[in-house]
Amino acid sequence: MTTVAGASTLEAVNDVLASVTGSINGLLWNHVLIYLLVLAGAFFTIRLGFIQFRRLGHGFHSVLNGRESDDGISSFQVFCTSMAARVGTGNMAGIAVAIIGGGPGAIFWMWVIALLGMSTAFVEATLAQLFKVKDEDGFFRGGPAYYMERGLGQRWMGTLFSIFLIIAFGLVFNAVQANTIAAAIGDSFGIDKMLLGGIMVVATALIIMGGIKKVAKASEIIVPIMALVYLAVALVVVVLNITEVPGVIALIIKSAFGWEQAGAGLLGALIIGAKRGLFSNEAGMGSAASVAASANPNPNHPASQGFIQMTGVFVDTIVICTASAAIILLSGVMDNPGSAEGIGLLQLALTNELGGWATYFVAFAIILFSFSSIIANYSYAENNVMFLNGNTKKGLMAFRFLVLGMVMFGAMAKVAVVWDLADASMGMMAVVNIIAVLALSGIAIKLAKDYLRQLDQGLKPRFEMKNFPELEGKLEKGVWDK
Repeated sequence: MTTVAGASTLEAVNDVLASVTGSINGLLWNHVLIYLLVLAGAFFTIRLGFIQFRRLGHGFHSVLNGRESDDGISSFQVFCTSMAARVGTGNMAGIAVAIIGGGPGAIFWMWVIALLGMSTAFVEATLAQLFKVKDEDGFFRGGPAYYMERGLGQRWMGTLFSIFLIIAFGLVFNAVQANTIAAAIGDSFGIDKMLLGGIMVVATALIIMGGIKKVAKASEIIVPIMALVYLAVALVVVVLNITEVPGVIALIIKSAFGWEQAGAGLLGALIIGAKRGLFSNEAGMGSAASVAASANPNPNHPASQGFIQMTGVFVDTIVICTASAAIILLSGVMDNPGSAEGIGLLQLALTNELGGWATYFVAFAIILFSFSSIIANYSYAENNVMFLNGNTKKGLMAFRFLVLGMVMFGAMAKVAVVWDLADASMGMMAVVNIIAVLALSGIAIKLAKDYLRQLDQGLKPRFEMKNFPELEGKLEKGVWDK
């Protein structure tokens, strides 16, 4: 009787959460956020002279040469940490959700959102670097909350953003990642989800208790390995079905504009593609900007992190998400998906193409992708917890235990409710951030021009305070005036 009553209570809670988050998502995604994201991305793309297309090569150069750092956390470590958060369930389960809900055309709109979002990512990361501060241990901290307080003089806005980010990344998104791990491993190996949750809690605790430096070191090892191996497997699927590639591309484009009967129509594909794209690449949310501020950059200029994060959006969506879409669409699994959904659809697709061992490969990939996202998401939230506490570590230990509790909750919760919570918290956070980024866009664009002017002159770009008198009194002493 107790078990039945407990199950009924959990069911009721899930129903209430689904109703509330459904209403919030309907307002945000159907009427507010889509327009903000597209317009902001288009605005920054034009104002920056299509920088994501003209200077993408320099972005990759910055990533590959970002290991150099005098002290603290290097640009490459920051890139890997932000990619650890980006490359997770959104690139695997999220792609399957997008294709089922919005048709193949949702992938096209994910591409569009990513290409526009690259300019937004450039701006928010540049601002995060500019307005960063030093904590009591000498590490850099920053992000949207800091540029809202220092750049706009609106601490209340930074507080609001921090709360939304902590809910989204510190709590909800970590539940999403844990949910996907539990589903993939539990279904593949028949392991009890409560046991899996306990294992994840222990593994997560071993890293996050060491703070952002330990997260950065772990990400630097995990991310390159997991991305390259996953892309290699996707390439095998593409080669095996090379004659089908033109047809799949045509299907994606037709479905994107409602010309394909199997799609969800233009509006459905656009909304679902945008939601899943933003969840995956995070451009405009301000999340990756939180860790971008942690870098001790080389070159020593705020815009250098703009190039790093711009490149991260490209790799996440245009490369890795496209790899997942290719696996699903080339496998033919969409002709008869059966009851498969989320990560199960990707497992079915790879099993059809490569045999039974692929189920175990996906399970292994999910462990790496999702676990790395959990620890990186924590690092985002840690920065914002410290912002709320006056840049001190007060309350961090209690927050870490709360994160671990959400990992356990995610392993046990329903998929639909967890995804809806993720969409709602992400949407509210993005709205606050985009408003701030638009308000501060003038200084970010000036920084980009300053960086590119020095670069085109054959110089190693360097930030000089004297060239930006409008920033007098807004930057922390000892950070840029060394």
